[in-house]
Amino acid sequence: MFELYLDTANAQEVARLNAAMPVFGVTTNPSILAKEGKGLSTILPEIKEVLGEQARFHVQVVSTTTEAMVAEAVQLSQLPYDIVVKIPTTVIGLAAIKQLKAKKISILETAIYSAQQGFMAALCGADYLAPYVNRIDVLGANSVNIVSDLQLLINQHNLNCKLLPASFKNTRQVMDILRLGVNSITLPSDIAEQMMIHPSVQPAVDVFSQDWQDAFEGKLAYQS
Repeated sequence: MFELYLDTANAQEVARLNAAMPVFGVTTNPSILAKEGKGLSTILPEIKEVLGEQARFHVQVVSTTTEAMVAEAVQLSQLPYDIVVKIPTTVIGLAAIKQLKAKKISILETAIYSAQQGFMAALCGADYLAPYVNRIDVLGANSVNIVSDLQLLINQHNLNCKLLPASFKNTRQVMDILRLGVNSITLPSDIAEQMMIHPSVQPAVDVFSQDWQDAFEGKLAYQS
């Protein structure tokens, strides 16, 4: 099943978009939480109330050593939510993954900028891999090629993990990545909304409405 996430910690935005699209859960990071000015003890119950018991949360550690990352991840995994712990893709982070997978804790390896980074994280046991699409492009590399290579490596080596591409600035990037066959994606609220709209739709609907009223004023379709 494809997993669509919102890259936000704003419960109101989650509620508004979830009414029109199948939101599987949310992804957060320290910057997103800092922007909202709310901690996990507030954000998680607010969003769970919107999405329901099945909601999945990707939550990043803030510790900076392997031992501290592992200890923090264990505490996060014990919260009463479906939590995937986000670990940065560094040498320290990869070491933390190996220890956490021995504890059967779900892991998303985040801040991936190259296929080889992601491949090593997958080999260490990461359940999700988050390549940073727009940030890769800004650095002058080709995000589509990198995500495509990473998906190919996962498929060829039968690795049990999903790509969860992140960092999007426009819908073209989203469509380019979706065409690669990724199993999940996380979108900022504004990009998620843009995926549902087109400027030509409302004028067409207005014409339909006017034509209907001219012919069947005051009636609904089933009454005509």
